Amino acid sequence: MHPSQSVALKRLEAWIAKSDLGEGSRLPPERSLCGKIGVSRTDLRKALSVLEFKGAIERHVGRGTFLTAEPDPVPVSRGELDRLANKTSPHEAMVARLSLEPELASLAAIHAAPRDLAHARSLCEAMRSAPDWPTYERLDSEFHGLISRAAGNRLLTELHGIVNAVRVAVVWKRLDVPPDGPPPDYHSFREHEAIVGALEARDRAGARAAMRSHIEAIMAAMIFKA
Repeated sequence: MHPSQSVALKRLEAWIAKSDLGEGSRLPPERSLCGKIGVSRTDLRKALSVLEFKGAIERHVGRGTFLTAEPDPVPVSRGELDRLANKTSPHEAMVARLSLEPELASLAAIHAAPRDLAHARSLCEAMRSAPDWPTYERLDSEFHGLISRAAGNRLLTELHGIVNAVRVAVVWKRLDVPPDGPPPDYHSFREHEAIVGALEARDRAGARAAMRSHIEAIMAAMIFKA
């Protein structure tokens, strides 16, 4: 890579890191971005190509360039995940969430970047519009994974990845839910928004309590298929 292109890549990555853009957000047009980071359009396009190759962005003709959503890590093999799922009951999976996620939310209230908060808010809005349960589940997992990463503790994030993967295997796939997707008054919508509100207020106790209340509500409402 030419030196000027290396500079462009570093400046672009630094600008994205400091911006308020969340995962899935659209980047400014190329002309505007060149002015913001002080590089030529040729060097900017090379830097964008590198980020696209890394999977950090997605470019869509006619729509623009978007930051990609980072998947929640699952630092175990498929065999180990299956082993854990086979020996874990739905109740045990939810108790594990209840033990871990309120503290992650508490930490995220301190460490979450503005772009994390903006993305969490956008996910709340997207979940209200989810046309079916698979779409809702994907957005829900992204929401909780985002909070886990925003907590700023890599070990806890790794643990959350394991717990969430087991939870999806032993809880979500066995739930008895309406066929048409979440109803307009689905309780999790309000609970997610309460969590984000506490994060935005940098309220550790409030974020912890809102996450605990959310998970307890899920546990109380769980009905499994016969």
